[in-house]
Amino acid sequence: MTDNTQQRPDSGPNSTPELPTQYAPADVEGKLYERWVERGYFEADAKSDKPPYTVVIPPPNVTGSLHLGHAFEHTLIDALTRRKRMQGFETLWQPGMDHAGIATQNVVERELAKEGKSRHDLGREAFVERVWQWKGESGGQISGQMRRLGEGVAWGRERFTMDEGLSTAVQTIFKRLYEDELIYRAERIINWCPRCLTAISDIEVEYQDDDGELVSIRYGEGENAIVVATTRAETMLGDTAVAVHPDDDRYRHLVGTEIELPLTGRRIPIVADEHVDPEFGTGAVKVTPAHDPNDFEIGRRHDLPNLAVLDERGVITAPGPFEGLDRFEARSAIVGALRADGRIVAEKRPYTHSVGHCSRCKTTIEPRLSMQWWVKVGPLAEAAGKAVRDGEVKIHPQEMESRYFGWVDNLHDWCISRQLWWGHRIPVWYGPNGEMVCVGPGEEAPSGEGWHQETDVLDTWFSSGLWPFSTLGWPEKTESVEKFYPNSVLVTGYDILFFWVVRMMMFGLYAMDGTPPFRTVVLHGMVRDERGKKMSKSFGNAVNPLDWMDKYGSDAVRFTLARGANPGTDVPIGEDWVQGSRNFANKIWNATRFALMNGATVEGDLPPVEQLSAPDRWILSRLGTVVAEVDAYYDDYQFAKVSDSLFHFAWDEVFDWYVEMSKTTFQAGGPAADVSRRVLGEVLDVTLRLLHPIVPFVTESLWTALTGRESIVVADWPADSGFRDKAAEQEIALVQQVVTEVRRFRADQGLQPGQKVPARLELAGTALVAHEAAMRSLLRLQPAGEGFAATASLPVAGASVALDLSGTIDVEAERKRLTKDLAAAEKEKAQATGKLGNEAFLAKAPDQVVDKIRTRLAKADEDIERIAAQLAGLPKG
Repeated sequence: MTDNTQQRPDSGPNSTPELPTQYAPADVEGKLYERWVERGYFEADAKSDKPPYTVVIPPPNVTGSLHLGHAFEHTLIDALTRRKRMQGFETLWQPGMDHAGIATQNVVERELAKEGKSRHDLGREAFVERVWQWKGESGGQISGQMRRLGEGVAWGRERFTMDEGLSTAVQTIFKRLYEDELIYRAERIINWCPRCLTAISDIEVEYQDDDGELVSIRYGEGENAIVVATTRAETMLGDTAVAVHPDDDRYRHLVGTEIELPLTGRRIPIVADEHVDPEFGTGAVKVTPAHDPNDFEIGRRHDLPNLAVLDERGVITAPGPFEGLDRFEARSAIVGALRADGRIVAEKRPYTHSVGHCSRCKTTIEPRLSMQWWVKVGPLAEAAGKAVRDGEVKIHPQEMESRYFGWVDNLHDWCISRQLWWGHRIPVWYGPNGEMVCVGPGEEAPSGEGWHQETDVLDTWFSSGLWPFSTLGWPEKTESVEKFYPNSVLVTGYDILFFWVVRMMMFGLYAMDGTPPFRTVVLHGMVRDERGKKMSKSFGNAVNPLDWMDKYGSDAVRFTLARGANPGTDVPIGEDWVQGSRNFANKIWNATRFALMNGATVEGDLPPVEQLSAPDRWILSRLGTVVAEVDAYYDDYQFAKVSDSLFHFAWDEVFDWYVEMSKTTFQAGGPAADVSRRVLGEVLDVTLRLLHPIVPFVTESLWTALTGRESIVVADWPADSGFRDKAAEQEIALVQQVVTEVRRFRADQGLQPGQKVPARLELAGTALVAHEAAMRSLLRLQPAGEGFAATASLPVAGASVALDLSGTIDVEAERKRLTKDLAAAEKEKAQATGKLGNEAFLAKAPDQVVDKIRTRLAKADEDIERIAAQLAGLPKG
């Protein structure tokens, strides 16, 4: 039954607006969305007594625009939240954007460069003001694009990670972590971008295979010489040791001695360290603690000096002939000097190896020793792992748990400082005598001569890690925090499981008294092209979803993406699939328009069962099954199965069968037609509501026209009626079997779908008798009049359909075709019979294999009987 949503003031059951002959998405989508927003359907009330359902948007970068990955992820979240809203939950889909420190600073610096200026020409305060100006004028275009997609977010609650409230949250948790000794300052190896001039996080490093060179260099002389290999020869100027494995007999006598470092005149020790793999290369490695993370750890264990030989721009600083050279120029010059000195033992060029690049500017990153701020992640990560192990947080699909544990159980301390001007400035002040004071919100910063604030800002992931609760007003105990924390579910890509999800888990558990930020994490894959290849501008296969929305409508894009969303797996997508989804939207439109033209209604109760025809009972039975099926799939986050189930039910069963069978009922008129009008209205009402979370625009247009009510957005989610009628389902299955078989026969004969053919239906003694008129209509079969002469007879489902195809059929060609099909079926039977008669095979074959062969045998027997009957029915001659 339809819900009790308030009726539209301009509509009613007897004043339903007439639908245009064709669905034009561009004419309706924008207007519908603005109406939804104006009416406040997507806003969430913290004072409501409804149960909460909360999802945060993974905040897109303020510099970003909608790409297919966004459209995919946002479609899934929108489907979840629209359904929960219809189910009576106080639903909050929290929107907002990330300030995207490096990306945004780069954008504005490029704008300044066009004016011949740099950020240093403006100074810090003026530059930050310029970034805010850019955000107001050009940032956040993705918000408008999200509206195009139809996203039901609570725009009244939109947040930005640099908002005053979120900045307060950042300061608050920084100070708490600092006072709990979980934030500290130390000199460590970090990923450094010589172009952006900042430390960058692991997620901002893109690895690719580059062609370089591997050179083997001889350190020392004679029997005491050791050969090491490197792809970064320029760093040898900073070597402070050579390391070997303590159990390597080749070098045991050298451990504790010193060796000369070529080109420098310095002598460096040979140390024994278990990190060295004696089976790799020569079993000896150069140790450059200031320029390699593994070497840094070796250096700490052996108290080696950290000798930095590259500055922040990747320029050599070591005194000597290479000083002032860029790192790549120095590499070539140093290899040349070593070669001239007879130190090069071997060279491999090109040598393909994985090299890290800055994801923003594509510059090769440089491991660099630097004084930075760090989060001690040990206890935080332990709690994040425990929450999943104890079942407080579920990861879907479950097989992704192992990847989660692989990361969370092996976390290194997190470098959170960035050498940028745009971002949350670290709230620490340094005094003239080495003092260090952390200042929280509302506290007065130290003043006086010699005091200054830390110049670094925080990693963007630091503020986005607070997103599930900072957006609700934390650290204040707001009504929104009380109502909507923890989030119900997080939907995000498996690619940022470590970088974002783990950080939210650590911060949520820490800040919110052990309550995790969400109860379920749903991980989806990446959108790829139709061949499964990663989408990229450089590959020429990147797609702007807005182009597809313009061409096919937002519903078509959404349905295509949802239909490919199998848990945790990548999603291939091609334009022809979007076109197919557009056709589905058109099919929904045309079928509903037909129903409205024929008086389909949602008014009043459904007629009692005894007044329902078999097709009525069949479609209502199938409807109940599909409602239950869709609910189960949604609860398991099986978006592809939700979409497929609804697609096949709507197109195959409702539109292609029930609507078509109803045509004869409507033409006949009378009480049966009135019953079918009510049943058809019920089926369309429920089907449109089931489809709405995925295809919101076309369903809104059709549902309001069908019901005369305000909006499907606030309609009730359908409940399983519990009505099942297996007898009716079996009866209609027989009708479908006859119609399908005769249609196949007609197609084989080359008959056009609309071409009418005289026929006699012998249905006595079968359940098909009541459906003769519908079958004739579906099959375009005319009555068998005077002079009828059957030229073909098809026995099917216990009935017989005799056709007069004189003048339309090549009898000899049909006999040849059927004879060929009969031979193929008999061959299939012989093969299956042979295998089932082979005792050795039966003894070894798995049960499922044997069952499959038995099924093939049964099918072959059916085919032989059917084809033989068709051959017998052909005219003689």
